[in-house]
Amino acid sequence: MARGPRQRNQYRRRVSGETDYRRRLKLLKSGQPRAVVRISNTRAVCQIVTWDKDGDKVSVSATGDDLVTKYGWPEANSRKNIPASYLTGFALGKSAISSGVDEAVLDIGLAASSSGSRVFAALKGMVDAGLEIPHGDNVLPSEDRINGAHIDDSYTKAIEATKKKIEGAF
Repeated sequence: MARGPRQRNQYRRRVSGETDYRRRLKLLKSGQPRAVVRISNTRAVCQIVTWDKDGDKVSVSATGDDLVTKYGWPEANSRKNIPASYLTGFALGKSAISSGVDEAVLDIGLAASSSGSRVFAALKGMVDAGLEIPHGDNVLPSEDRINGAHIDDSYTKAIEATKKKIEGAF
């Protein structure tokens, strides 16, 4: 820990493990909006964020709770599993395109970048909605996992119905 007069203190968010400033700087240098995906204990959150000298500005946002309140996702279903993350990303993508954003770079923060994870399910939803985000196809989850075949057969109908309502809203 830096304590002496000749040592430099680290940023608070770096010390607490909340921000990777090297990765953030690389994303900001691209000049494109960031498609931010965060998975909390209860929901998936997707946002389109642009940089401003006064601080980051969120232009479009979609959460797992929006699936229930706006698009008819069954309230008993999870709001953060792979199908819900996919639908949240799909809703964000449709909303972003209708507001004039057509490309972005993915920002997953400090989340582990393991193939087929919920973060990449949200990415697939954004790409399926029409956003152009650079990615490799090997990180995306399979169609069976996105359709909820690994959870229950009833998920497929709920996913299709919710996806149609999202498309109808935009």
